[in-house]
Amino acid sequence: MTLRPIALLVLAAACSRRPPAVITVPALVALHGHPVPLPGSPDPVRMDYLAYDPGSHQLWIPAGNTARVDVLDTTSGALTAVEGFVTAERMIHGVARVIGPSSAAVGEGVVYVGNRADSTVCAIDATTRARGVCVTVESEPDGLAWVPGARELWVTLPASRALLVLPTDAAGALQRPVRVPLNGMPEGYAVDAARGIFYTNLEDGDRTLAIDLRSHRVLAEWSPGCGAAGPRGLALDAARRWLFVACTDQVVTLDASGSGAVLGRASTGAGVDSIAFVPSRGLVYAASGATAALRVLRVGAAGELTAVASTPTERGARAVVVDEQGRAYVADSLNGEILVLDPLP
Repeated sequence: MTLRPIALLVLAAACSRRPPAVITVPALVALHGHPVPLPGSPDPVRMDYLAYDPGSHQLWIPAGNTARVDVLDTTSGALTAVEGFVTAERMIHGVARVIGPSSAAVGEGVVYVGNRADSTVCAIDATTRARGVCVTVESEPDGLAWVPGARELWVTLPASRALLVLPTDAAGALQRPVRVPLNGMPEGYAVDAARGIFYTNLEDGDRTLAIDLRSHRVLAEWSPGCGAAGPRGLALDAARRWLFVACTDQVVTLDASGSGAVLGRASTGAGVDSIAFVPSRGLVYAASGATAALRVLRVGAAGELTAVASTPTERGARAVVVDEQGRAYVADSLNGEILVLDPLP
């Protein structure tokens, strides 16, 4: 990857008789890394949600148009695949595209995969990769979120303006779903299992919701101020009860302890979707697909956000997950690869 130079910012005090003040802004750190080509490269590989399993150090990569879910062992670099998923051709924004598996969530010994082609959610044994029970849902599944303790899988269904709650049995098999209707299209998710709260956005309403995990009742509704394009991804600092909301061109910190007040806001460049938060380092990661850059934001003591790193990626790369060490994995669909970026020094 070619690193782009960061210019120094010069501020001139135009209305003063004194010589213009020159303020040197520390250059943003550029992260080092390397690409991991997926099978089928260099052709485009359509990717959306990635899932990282900290127990096995494996990255699950739904690779929609290839009918596979690729699995990257982040320790050894080995790639394996779960194959045989259904694909379908759909017109998206006037362009014919092949869709398939697009989201994953890590449960307890099971990884769940959502497939837009046939509107299914399937359970995959995390060790043997054997496919278990698949459940057909009412519309294309978007995000999948595992709720530990409750042993439930929550699914966002934007086209149906609803959430689905899928209980699981002791073996991780999916059970009969419970439908939770919403007043808009859910986008993004975060789970506070200790406090029993599920968070999601309403993309078409510029709202962020806090939902009780047991009663499925909306506890609070806040405005992140994303504008007409609406909010997208979410990440949570559970210890401080701060919720990070991805707008399409910025990240916003909301006080999730009750008020929903905006505590911080930082620009990221356009084309942001999912975001990631590393609690141990107090860092938020956001990938801008329009500017082809990954931006790393440090979270301050009052929830303010400050850019500390910016690294070039590729156009359209807008999904990112981060492991416990701060290593970032960015989905580069255009080039059919995963960009692996080293932790911030």
